Amino acid sequence: MSTAKDKQKCLDCLIQAIADLNGQANREQLTKISNLIIQTMTGPWRSFHTPNHIFEVGEGGDAIEVISALFHDLVYVQVDQGISVNISRYISPYIKQDREQLVILEPPELQEDVAFKMVIMLFGFQHGQPLLPMSGQNEFLSALIAIKALENMLPLTRLTEIAACIEATIPFRPQLESGLTCSDLLFGRLVEANEVFQFGWNDPEIAEIVKRAVRLSNRDVENFASPNSSRFLNNTWNLIPETNHDLKNVNSYSVHGYRVSIQKMEGFMNFLSPEIVFRRYRDEPSEKNYYKLLAQTKQNLEVSRLYLGTKLTSIAVLEALSFRIGRDISLSTMMGELPLEDTPVIGLEQFLPEIDTPHQPSTPIEAEVLELLDKGRTVDSSYDVKNSPVATFMVKSLGFSEMQRMLLLSKEFFKGNFTSEELIASCDPYVMSTIKGAVLQLFESRKAALSQ
Repeated sequence: MSTAKDKQKCLDCLIQAIADLNGQANREQLTKISNLIIQTMTGPWRSFHTPNHIFEVGEGGDAIEVISALFHDLVYVQVDQGISVNISRYISPYIKQDREQLVILEPPELQEDVAFKMVIMLFGFQHGQPLLPMSGQNEFLSALIAIKALENMLPLTRLTEIAACIEATIPFRPQLESGLTCSDLLFGRLVEANEVFQFGWNDPEIAEIVKRAVRLSNRDVENFASPNSSRFLNNTWNLIPETNHDLKNVNSYSVHGYRVSIQKMEGFMNFLSPEIVFRRYRDEPSEKNYYKLLAQTKQNLEVSRLYLGTKLTSIAVLEALSFRIGRDISLSTMMGELPLEDTPVIGLEQFLPEIDTPHQPSTPIEAEVLELLDKGRTVDSSYDVKNSPVATFMVKSLGFSEMQRMLLLSKEFFKGNFTSEELIASCDPYVMSTIKGAVLQLFESRKAALSQ
């Protein structure tokens, strides 16, 4: 979709939502806001948190959900490498930068207004508090921008409902030791806001606001419950370059840089559990739908852990071999360049033999992962091929259990507890000599091309 189409869609969504809430806004104001949203969401490093994502999160929701979805990922400090000037003017009266960290201002420097007081209350933040990237920093600042941009168009009650929805999109929060969930805490903060600002809500009305927020937060992560593991992995692959910008330099990022990206994602997938991905508050979602989400997420997490772990093992072997040449060798040096549409390229996979009697997968998850490694994910990404020739060759030669053993050794190599030569020596001799031979043949093909 072009940026112009995205801006128009965003504007249409805003006009309709503000009208549904009987808000006061003219087209010119809303055009400025929609342009601001789309401009920010199409920044150079955005590959998953894009306009498409915010439209999907709002789809099927009521006016509050649609507005919250449009604003909820506006600030993404780690991805955008900061906050753009265009959106920072909304929040600069309330925060300052202290070295690398953003901090909420304190009085008298902070000129607190009602809208800010409401947002800080709903997030449970304090004056002078440092903001942390993984603990609501981006969502807090996104909510603040939303509220300041809309404060002359909607009453404070509606703005509070929007802020509650955006707060709920802080992802992956486990239950507290007390047994309370983040939804219970949000309910408590809404009760407090109701008293302080005299909204006149009763408890069932506040519970409905929390349920709506849970609906939105579940849609924000619905990719985790994708019925198709390959689609889930496609989206995972779009997330990786958002926090590893080197991958944008196709054909020049290093073996080490690529390995670190896969390693981070593998660690993240091993930290997650279905229960901290999706939420349930009272009867939202229904018990049946909730357990369906959890079951599908469990399946996708198992597939992605095995897939990423297997890829990590194969890249560790290539990294160990690359150390024989130098310390910062590009992945394309070891594997060949990424294929271009019209230009055939010579790649490592052309020199890896077919395995006559390959190891057979022993579980449905292994079968699915082997298929994904061999045939590839369903979509190419800009920085990587969709199939994994070295990992496929290794799995067919060694089987998944041996790959898991190698993964543990690879992690020791990453920590520096194991040298590159020790990792090479611990790998099956046939597999190692075949991969090494394939790299040498790739180099020979380059030598031949040069000496023509």
